Amino acid sequence: MTTARVIPEAERGEVTQLRVIHSEWIKLRSLRSTLCTLLAAVAAMIGLGFLFSYFTADRWPHLPPEERLAFDPTLVSLRGFFLAQLAVGVLGVLVVSSEYTTGMIRASLAAVPRRLPVLWAKALVYSAVVWALMTAASLTAFLVGQAALSGHGLGTSLGAPGVLRAVLGAGLYLAVVGLIGVALGALIRNTAGAIATLLGALLILPVLAEALPSTWFDVINPFLPSTAGQGLVHVQHQPHTLAPWVGFGVFCCYALATLAGAAVTLKERDA
Repeated sequence: MTTARVIPEAERGEVTQLRVIHSEWIKLRSLRSTLCTLLAAVAAMIGLGFLFSYFTADRWPHLPPEERLAFDPTLVSLRGFFLAQLAVGVLGVLVVSSEYTTGMIRASLAAVPRRLPVLWAKALVYSAVVWALMTAASLTAFLVGQAALSGHGLGTSLGAPGVLRAVLGAGLYLAVVGLIGVALGALIRNTAGAIATLLGALLILPVLAEALPSTWFDVINPFLPSTAGQGLVHVQHQPHTLAPWVGFGVFCCYALATLAGAAVTLKERDA
């Protein structure tokens, strides 16, 4: 006759938030698509920053006066974030939606029965990775871009007013874009639908808003997700927009609202 051994709590391995975060980190870094997509985002930041800066400097003698007056050397070197946000946002969606597509989400939720720690871990790990990587890419893009501009006397420095905030702000903006991508992937659970929603919010809404009467546009445009968030990247304050940190706060509210919706959906619906 055998006696069943009671497995101690330490041997069973208690499910903690830190362990879930570590698990999600292993999953994220083990996927080849993660490396390829993030490298594409870095290449877009640095490569486009250099190209925009180089060609702007080359065309400077031929630019009309109004374009010279509106010239922002910092923004020119950070132009790559427009394309990088697509890579970062789409990968954020795939971090969650790919598990629903393959059915792997059932294993994840079986290992973490309370569910929400899985969502928090995915959001935290991915946004932290994007923030660290894209902040470094933003700083590199700025330095490379200013090297191209300074040959024509058009460059600026990190010590100039608003420049450091814009350079670091690009990394913060892209981290929140990634967070929204993760939240939409968990909320919609369909890759195509979540990506379409993300691109619609960031790219299509501003275009549609331009069709509104100017009195409406001036009121609505500052609160659109991309307009509010991207104000952090502009050194020169744009007309009819919120102050940089206020706008970024509004952008973060969009991310938190989407994440809250994803949390409710995850608890209420079956995987």
